[in-house]
Amino acid sequence: MAGEPMGIYPDTGADFNGAPDIDHLNTRVQRELSDWMNWIKTEIGFDGWRFDFAKGYSPDITKLYMRNTRPEFAVGEIWNPLSYGSDGKPNYDQDGHRRELTEWVKAVGGSATAFDFTTKGILQAALVEGELWRLKDSNGGPPGMIGLVPENAVTFVDNHDTGSTLKHWPFPSDKVMQRYVYILTHPGFPSIIYDHFFDWGLKEEISKLAMIRIKNGIRASSTVRILASDPDLYVAAIDDKIIAKIGPRYEAGHLVPTNFRIATCGNDYVV
Repeated sequence: MAGEPMGIYPDTGADFNGAPDIDHLNTRVQRELSDWMNWIKTEIGFDGWRFDFAKGYSPDITKLYMRNTRPEFAVGEIWNPLSYGSDGKPNYDQDGHRRELTEWVKAVGGSATAFDFTTKGILQAALVEGELWRLKDSNGGPPGMIGLVPENAVTFVDNHDTGSTLKHWPFPSDKVMQRYVYILTHPGFPSIIYDHFFDWGLKEEISKLAMIRIKNGIRASSTVRILASDPDLYVAAIDDKIIAKIGPRYEAGHLVPTNFRIATCGNDYVV
């Protein structure tokens, strides 16, 4: 590159064999990528970024592009495995996993969000194994990233990697709506995958949950009060405006105030 020092710069992140490295420490690369990102923002109409495989480069690099482009919204993909016990199941305490996400958000300046892989993994294990007790951490709150910094967490059921056509870590199809009940009633920024909404015939059920969230003003920073977290029953009040019940146990009426009415319900869930 003319006018730029040539040489081997140190790698700033993890390896990914599916694509060559880009030298983000090179000032010309930084400048031209920033110019291109600003062009697609101002000329094409994009207003946010998804930083794919964000652990492949230093958070300082992400922070630089955030500062240079100032998007309306940004989310990073930091996909690390949960910690597992000798029985092959995820450990109850996944605090270290979620703190990796919060530390990345802090390192990039605090204005970006991260996909809440901790919540996905814990809820997936809880529903598959019938262990809904996993949905309350040792402090009495949500066990994922949304239990620490919900305003920086993007919750999801599946994405193009975990589900869809690649299916690297798909959520069980018979539990998908219970998962949407959780993310669409709880704090964080919930995201809906195209496949579930348009191809799986879940548009009506998901839309009902989304409207309940909007109508009751549930936000990324909303508060959660967990009323029950038993193997077969999870009940939580969000902002004391809505109550979500997940699990096969039918009777939970003693936990619900008499002035609450059913807004929607389905297989093993009530809101």
